[in-house]
Amino acid sequence: MLGKELLVATMMVVLVVFLHLMGLAMLWRALRSHMKVFRSLRILPLTLLLSATLGLILLHTVDIWLFAGLYLYLGVFRTLEQGLYFSTVTYSSLGYGDVLLPNDWRLLGSIRGRPHGLCSIRPFGR
Repeated sequence: MLGKELLVATMMVVLVVFLHLMGLAMLWRALRSHMKVFRSLRILPLTLLLSATLGLILLHTVDIWLFAGLYLYLGVFRTLEQGLYFSTVTYSSLGYGDVLLPNDWRLLGSIRGRPHGLCSIRPFGR
């Protein structure tokens, strides 16, 4: 079971990192391509900040829902609400402990919290 759990966890980490990389690339391209439009509206700083923030929130929300769907698909939780709750709590690294994964999938839960740490790293400078 350990091999299956590690394989599923690794595939999800790769998927999530790829999702964030592609999402950030698309967000960057969209923001850069609309610079002239934003400048003419004279609301550039606030509009860019709001657009970037909403784009990042969307990426992280998709990440949470992907893991919730995985938990439901694997039969780890009976309802989407449980999967979504566990995914959100694990994503935020809170881990209340009121909803737990079965022993067979505990490693998946511990690995689940790491991709967001990688995807939240912001480079300094150019």
